[in-house]
Amino acid sequence: MKNIIAVSFALLLSLNANAQKEIPKPYQDLITKNAMTQKGFFNVHQVDDRVYFEIPDSLLERDIVIVNRIARAAAEIRNTTAGFAGDEIGQIMVRFIKGNKNLLYLVKPMLGERSTSDPTGMYHSLQNSNVQPLIASYPVKALGKDTTGKNKSYLIDMTDQLSSDNELFFFSSGAKSLLQLSSQVQDRSYLQFIKAFESNIEIRAFRTYSKLGGAASYELNSSVLLLPKKMMRPRFFDERVGFLNSSYTDFDANPQGIKKETIIRRWRLEPKPQDIKRYLQGELVEPLKPIIFYIDPVTPKKWVPYFRKGIEDWKQAFEQAGFKNAVRASLAPQDSSWSIDDAAHNAIVYKASAVLNAMGNEIVDPRTGEIIEAHIDWHHNIMKLLHDWYMVQAGGTDPGARKNIFDDALMGRLIQSVVSHEVGHTLGLQHNYAASASVTVDSLRNPMWVDKNGLSPSIMDYARFNYVAQPGDNVGESGMIMRIGDYDRWAIKWGYRWFPEGTPLEKEIEVLDQMTVHALHNRRLRFGAESLDQDPSAQTEDLGDDAAKAGTYGILNLKRVMPNILRWTTPDGDSYQNAKNAYTEVLKQYSQYLWHAAKNIGGVYTIAKNAGQPGGVYSAVPLEKQREMTQFIIDNAVKTPKWLCDSVLASRIGMNPIREIKNAQIMLFSRLFSSAGISSLIEQGEGNNDFNAEIFLKMLKEAAWSELQSSDPIDIYRRNLQTVYIESVIGLTRGSKLPQNSLQIWQGLSPNDKSIPDLSTVFRAHLSDLLSEINSAIPLATGMKKGHLQDVSYRIKNALDGNK
Repeated sequence: MKNIIAVSFALLLSLNANAQKEIPKPYQDLITKNAMTQKGFFNVHQVDDRVYFEIPDSLLERDIVIVNRIARAAAEIRNTTAGFAGDEIGQIMVRFIKGNKNLLYLVKPMLGERSTSDPTGMYHSLQNSNVQPLIASYPVKALGKDTTGKNKSYLIDMTDQLSSDNELFFFSSGAKSLLQLSSQVQDRSYLQFIKAFESNIEIRAFRTYSKLGGAASYELNSSVLLLPKKMMRPRFFDERVGFLNSSYTDFDANPQGIKKETIIRRWRLEPKPQDIKRYLQGELVEPLKPIIFYIDPVTPKKWVPYFRKGIEDWKQAFEQAGFKNAVRASLAPQDSSWSIDDAAHNAIVYKASAVLNAMGNEIVDPRTGEIIEAHIDWHHNIMKLLHDWYMVQAGGTDPGARKNIFDDALMGRLIQSVVSHEVGHTLGLQHNYAASASVTVDSLRNPMWVDKNGLSPSIMDYARFNYVAQPGDNVGESGMIMRIGDYDRWAIKWGYRWFPEGTPLEKEIEVLDQMTVHALHNRRLRFGAESLDQDPSAQTEDLGDDAAKAGTYGILNLKRVMPNILRWTTPDGDSYQNAKNAYTEVLKQYSQYLWHAAKNIGGVYTIAKNAGQPGGVYSAVPLEKQREMTQFIIDNAVKTPKWLCDSVLASRIGMNPIREIKNAQIMLFSRLFSSAGISSLIEQGEGNNDFNAEIFLKMLKEAAWSELQSSDPIDIYRRNLQTVYIESVIGLTRGSKLPQNSLQIWQGLSPNDKSIPDLSTVFRAHLSDLLSEINSAIPLATGMKKGHLQDVSYRIKNALDGNK
């Protein structure tokens, strides 16, 4: 294992030269018989209004993590995403070191650069360049001894720090800024209690902060966690398998330079000593320490079984890694000493919150990537989001989705799916946006296939509900809602397979690589990161291997939902807010189908591979497929989607379809005419007479400007479309900087290139042709059509002349 650099503190000790000396008092003078003492990994003493930490010699230079959370939140002092009970508001890793005989320092270790203690010389050189910052100093008030009378301990007074406003305990400056809190109000802030345990210390305080227009009071919890003395061996990240990760610079790995090493986040899962032989023989064994998630006791009772299922659905995945019962759900103990804010427990925290979200958070040992603890924030109002999404995506096929209030069984199943997704994050898994692209669109309409295989091989994909299935397909609930799949089980196997202590690191890496190469023969086990901006097979909220075909089925279902929005959402006597929400979701879903298709234009598939694997990493989307996507966009967006225009619905909810359709077109053309996509298409289509950038633009122009060749009027929908069209094109005639992404690497372009070759040329030529056609049509036009064409002619001419 690569040892983390252990910094020499000789230089730091020189800082004590001028420190004011304070002679320690006899231990019994401070820790009197009246002291309230709690024993933990360090002892905590409360004497009258003073608080002392007793730091033993054995704890010096041990790594400690302090995690701060809101235990009880201030009334109505939140922004849209933060300020709720259970929210993390600060985290820091520290260690105590000894200064002169009368001082202890608190150091914040910096782990971005590392070296092993080897003869290369880099270890000592790096020490000299990495003096760790001192963030606090504490005079030693008294010296103590353990029960043997041998080992020293250092008594330090923490009263002032625990009662003052500082970033070590409670709010970080960033969290305060987010909630717009200013200074602590001292006479309305106090320490509530401290509890000491074997591996953690829990501190609870009541804090009041001044705020513009008043004050805000919180109960805050700080967990002081002792990190393991015996570090888990890190597992190095492989971009072919999607794990959350962190990086550092290794000064030893490359003999002629440096190397960026990346380690994944994962739990320390290992067999019990007596089961090692059975494990290595391929038998399933229970882990030495299972991963237990506690369900918040305030969770509504009817949802608890679904929370439990969402957690324990991962059991089967861990069996692929050789462990049974590795993940467990438990109700929170009915014990006054147990706290959901205690960072020694994993928990799903149920928040009384209007936020439409759920989110998993982990505490990670930065030295090794070991996940120490996880909290999942579950906001109550996520059920509203799940309701609206499922109604819009599944309402065309599932009668259960056509209700203002879903049956508990359906809502419970939706909750279970989201819990599984968030637990996946706390197990270390990234989003896998490529998983759903391994499924054919026709398979999504096959009830037997989706019942067996699900919508996507990964619940870490955002392939939420089956919007492809049509009435008459008879797809049941198991084929409508995402669940854990083949990729998830494979990823857990890769991340959590245990290797015996003493296995050479090179051997572990070799075995994992062989597993990965073999697995990737199965298309369903591919990982696609959410950062693949130009890869249409790695998209959020999509289904299937063909965006045009899936989008066509999706729009058919939206057309079935639209006429029923008022009936499904608005009982007599109710407001129209739910109908407005549903229409908004229909618009979003429609726009996503267009976006999924548009990402194919100039798209580049990216399949991560290591040297030695056959085939390339980057490949262009076939031009024939790009042409099909262009036609889908023309049929469903360039031609006005009149089915979105329901005058009765609009009059009830106060949303103007004219503006909403224009907004959808603005988003669409921002993708269609993106500099990265079009520049890629220019190169992909060079010399191809079936489809290239010029043909793509010609297809769009003929559809968007068809009125130029006829006497037909141009209605307001088309005027909006044409205005959006030319403004999008004009933006690309002036040159554009290419964003740094996989496409840029594929093309060999530098992030410092000021413009993209040929982009301005192609679009200026396109605008010139369009201007000529518009000017020819103006003399024959009348009324609004004439005025509109004169306006767009003026805009185009100014752009071509270089005017802004």
